[in-house]
Amino acid sequence: MKILGIDPGLRVTGFGVIAKDGNQLSYVASGCIKTSDGELPQRLKTILDSVGEVINTYQPDQAAIEKVFVNVNPQSTLLLGQARGAAICALVSHDLPVAEYTALQVKQAVVGNGHADKQQVQEMVRRLLKLEGTPQADAADALACAICHAHGGQGLGGLSTAGLRMRNGRLSER
Repeated sequence: MKILGIDPGLRVTGFGVIAKDGNQLSYVASGCIKTSDGELPQRLKTILDSVGEVINTYQPDQAAIEKVFVNVNPQSTLLLGQARGAAICALVSHDLPVAEYTALQVKQAVVGNGHADKQQVQEMVRRLLKLEGTPQADAADALACAICHAHGGQGLGGLSTAGLRMRNGRLSER
């Protein structure tokens, strides 16, 4: 099974593709989709089209994308949400099942610490996928998202989370 991970961003959207064979994970590809400083609709189209190209090239079976966190700046949060929406549209238009994970869930699944920094995520992705070099930060975050999904989303696998919420890296009643 191939899993496509997406780390959405308006300037840079990271992508990472891994293969899962039983409990073994292997690196397939990763990179960054960069948008120009043009008008918002054109930037969103770049994300939509580029994620579609990644899907056509690597033929993933499933996708995982990072959820938007609420930023101090509401305008930044809104723009990030629009970039994320463009990526999700590309995924669902190619009939891929899409799982969503918070940054906390991804870091917890990959590093073991929901508050890990970018360098720790990059290093653990490098080790888990046995890469020769350290991937660029946005690509590493996307690969981490795919790894999180491959591990059942922080080990939750088939566990029903209906009626529960994630808080400080733990499930609790709503």
